[in-house]
Amino acid sequence: MSGVNTMKDHRSLFRQLLTGMYDAVLITDPNGHLLEINPRAKEFFQYETDEVIDRPVSLFIPGVTPAIVQRIRAGLDQARHMMLDANCLRKDQTTFAAEVTVSVIDLLDPGDLVFTIRNTERRRRQLDLFRTKENAADVSQAALFACLPDGRFRWVNQSFLDTFGYAEESEVTKLSFADILADDPLQPLFAQAYAGEPGALCLHAEGDDGSEDVEVRLAPDVHGKKIFGVVGSVIRV
Repeated sequence: MSGVNTMKDHRSLFRQLLTGMYDAVLITDPNGHLLEINPRAKEFFQYETDEVIDRPVSLFIPGVTPAIVQRIRAGLDQARHMMLDANCLRKDQTTFAAEVTVSVIDLLDPGDLVFTIRNTERRRRQLDLFRTKENAADVSQAALFACLPDGRFRWVNQSFLDTFGYAEESEVTKLSFADILADDPLQPLFAQAYAGEPGALCLHAEGDDGSEDVEVRLAPDVHGKKIFGVVGSVIRV
């Protein structure tokens, strides 16, 4: 009897863990038919448990057919888990991008599968937005850049390379702000920006094409409440 009680305790603990997980979790039999879902899965997919029991996992992850489930199982014979990128389907027929990890578990019944689903919609939107901003930066006439707290360049746009005569970004990321923008007034401006206060200076510069006035703007590189460095621009005025 002690072995039976131990198994019940393990299952109870397992279900408590499922309840507290941030990701959605689907438990299926070896053929991919749903046995159990956690509260996060109910939230993600808008189903109650009794609506999905014994239905195929393709209800939630279209394309994961019985044949694909068997291929996944065969792959799991050589690996502890497998990862898939998928578009998951809610009850209202809307979809969301997800990262799905599949593994085998023998706690409930031998050979059962665990599908752990992480919604990546927000991450993808942020990545798309970042790419859009990066594309916009590369067509800007202003020389744009981002520096680490110690002044080393972390990123520059194409206009920066053209303005200062560099062929590749990798040439610049070996240097610091003071190596390229060496004018004395700019060093205190950099420190001021890293302290959280944006600033700007107009400078008179001598170039191959004669003299010109440029404006240098610096601001803190803020993510949430933390400052990770300094961002700035250089533009002819």
